[in-house]
Amino acid sequence: MAKQRRYPPEFRHRVLELIRSGQSVHAVAKKFEVSRQTIMNWMRQDDLDGGRRSDGLTTGERAEFAKLQRENKRLTIENEILSKAAAWFARETNVVPKKSLDS
Repeated sequence: MAKQRRYPPEFRHRVLELIRSGQSVHAVAKKFEVSRQTIMNWMRQDDLDGGRRSDGLTTGERAEFAKLQRENKRLTIENEILSKAAAWFARETNVVPKKSLDS
């Protein structure tokens, strides 16, 4: 699989300006050595961010979604740890009988 390159926002903005000024996607892609699909993805995301489309998430919404996913994962792990700790303390204080070795 090819290594993904990161392009600075200024570069992306300039490429999109050229296309919106009338140059073809193919010509701009060839000139700047960027794949046509990459430019199409940038155009789609720019349209979402600019409110010209509504069939996807804006950049801000994507960032918020990623943040919430990380937080959800962290909270799930913490909940697991607390649950195991509560069970361990319950066994240590003999509140819950130890599991039988026969079962």
